[in-house]
Amino acid sequence: MSNPVTISDCKCVLVIGATAGLGRALALAIHELPSKPTVIAAGRRQQRLDELAKQGARIKTLTFDVNVSRDALKSAVQDVCQKYPELDAVLFVSGVQHLFDFKKPETVNLDILEGELNTNYTAIARMVTFFLPHFLKLSDQARPSLLVTVTSGLGIVPGPWVPNYCATKAALHSLTLSLHNQLSDTKVKVAEIFPPLVESELHDHQGTTPKLSKMWLPLEDFTKEAMEGLKRGDVQIPVGRVKQQWDIFEKGKLEKSANSMAIFSKAQ
Repeated sequence: MSNPVTISDCKCVLVIGATAGLGRALALAIHELPSKPTVIAAGRRQQRLDELAKQGARIKTLTFDVNVSRDALKSAVQDVCQKYPELDAVLFVSGVQHLFDFKKPETVNLDILEGELNTNYTAIARMVTFFLPHFLKLSDQARPSLLVTVTSGLGIVPGPWVPNYCATKAALHSLTLSLHNQLSDTKVKVAEIFPPLVESELHDHQGTTPKLSKMWLPLEDFTKEAMEGLKRGDVQIPVGRVKQQWDIFEKGKLEKSANSMAIFSKAQ
């Protein structure tokens, strides 16, 4: 197995979805690493970005919206790579969550459902595709890099009240496994963070925050555990109560995926 790539190895880290919650906390924690990387905090809310920029000289900000056309997203990614040629890590943290009740199909807003799919999965698959030429070029120069997806424990064991969210996270998890194995012979490493229910603004629009706040993992605790995994170079980082789910349903799946790919390659 190749040597792990840790977040401390990275010189320039882009955090997409850094204006709140998990993304903001991870961006600030990465900025505090002794290795002193440049951190590019990306998101849609300019006021939040301006506030982040005051947190440190090595925090750069970028107005970035994943819900734009395919061509606009490609152009945005290419602009980032051109402006920051040292970019060697991207964390895909942006996400949305909506309640859907399929017992009342007339209430299912398909525009919102498809927007959730795009934010949580399709746009990330597109961005990975657009970032990879830059990272594969680094690989050809023997320089390691890191792509990190943030999925969810709900991608392992779904919560039926947010069915589309769970499906998008399961899809992103599956894609991450495949990317890890497809890129295993390059210096582009792929890691995945599996959060549990974490203190955040994700649920505010649902009206469920008061109830969930009695159960969620404090953001500080999530950030500490996630960063420990990133600093070790773990490729799968289940946090909090997700560790038990991961042990039951996911342990060994990455290796089985690699074996399947090896069998497929031999058959070609």
